[in-house]
Amino acid sequence: MKYLTTFFWAFAVGQAVNYIGSALVNGTYDFKTATIIGLIAGLICLGIGAVVNESSPAKTEN
Repeated sequence: MKYLTTFFWAFAVGQAVNYIGSALVNGTYDFKTATIIGLIAGLICLGIGAVVNESSPAKTEN
């Protein structure tokens, strides 16, 4: 479920950032490019999260 949520928010934020960015530079908004970049950013976030969780030491209870 966390993967679905991550991809949904990556898609939504990617669309918003691309739309605002293209408006700021008087460019054209491209749905396909925004989708690809947003989902790649989501994959990168999931990868970073997996690496950080694996490298953190296990907590021990005393």
